[in-house]
Amino acid sequence: MTKTRQWHLAAHPRARPIDDGDLLLETVEIGEPAPGQMLLKTRWLGFDPAQKGWMENIADYVAPMVIGDVMRGSGVTEVVASNDGKYPVGQLLIGSTGWSEYIIDDGAELEPVEPSLSPTAMLSILGTTGMTAWCGLFKIGQPIVGDTVLVSGAAGATGSIVGQLARLAGCRVIGIAGGKEKCDWLVEEAGYNAAIDYKAGDLRTRLKEFVPKGADVIFDNVGGKILNDMLGQIATGARVVICGGISRYETGTLPAGPQNYFNLVFRRASMTGFIVLDWAAEFPSIRKRMADLVHAGRLVYREDVQHGFENAPATLQRLFSGSNRGKQILAVA
Repeated sequence: MTKTRQWHLAAHPRARPIDDGDLLLETVEIGEPAPGQMLLKTRWLGFDPAQKGWMENIADYVAPMVIGDVMRGSGVTEVVASNDGKYPVGQLLIGSTGWSEYIIDDGAELEPVEPSLSPTAMLSILGTTGMTAWCGLFKIGQPIVGDTVLVSGAAGATGSIVGQLARLAGCRVIGIAGGKEKCDWLVEEAGYNAAIDYKAGDLRTRLKEFVPKGADVIFDNVGGKILNDMLGQIATGARVVICGGISRYETGTLPAGPQNYFNLVFRRASMTGFIVLDWAAEFPSIRKRMADLVHAGRLVYREDVQHGFENAPATLQRLFSGSNRGKQILAVA
């Protein structure tokens, strides 16, 4: 009987940050592969702010998590044994694995990694992160040449890709991030036209300085006061894309509506939220286009890789402290 370590949900962290008691590390038996199944070893796990929402059971677009569930998440796994399974031993696969060192699966909901880039790219630029950036920007933001695109959480895994894609589309791109290091990276490596450090204060004045005629597209990953300030500086006909709200994850409650929302009326603008899975059928073609841009040197991405399965909860918490630089990943072993 195969044994594996797993992280199980022990509490719902509502209205507070995640703490050490919310997840419990346990060793369990998972049996052996039945005919058509494979034994998979998790090599890397990917982390997203949405995982806290899943732990809280606030989001209703996924099944609720109950106490005792294996923590939900995506990972890259390797086939280490097969009982006439779908993929050969040694094949690397991407999909929803949960926080488990080993899993038994038939591979129906898993797919091979893109061979031309690092396997971890399937958790970052070619994974949900990259798909979210592409679909949110082009399906909803619909930028055109000459637009000004304003991105919050711009140095994050999603925001950094959004800005680069907007620049490639012929737009002027302004990012909002926390700290000089992140802002410098946005301009010097990610190709943003400018970056505003919200931690330096007076964001509203800085927005008027950098976006004097208003933003045509806003891509918001933060919510809260930053979203409110951005809504105060939109152009006529602006498209506001609501992707995430990392500012709310520490409280666990949904934020109040922004005070500046009526500017949408004054500027004849729109504000739209989305779930990237709505375009899942297009992911293979989008991945190919993104991979081509990386190979051509026109698109860069960062990965923040931590190590050790026992460090999974601490790695997740890095997202909410702003410690990560790019896509947060954990090398399991």
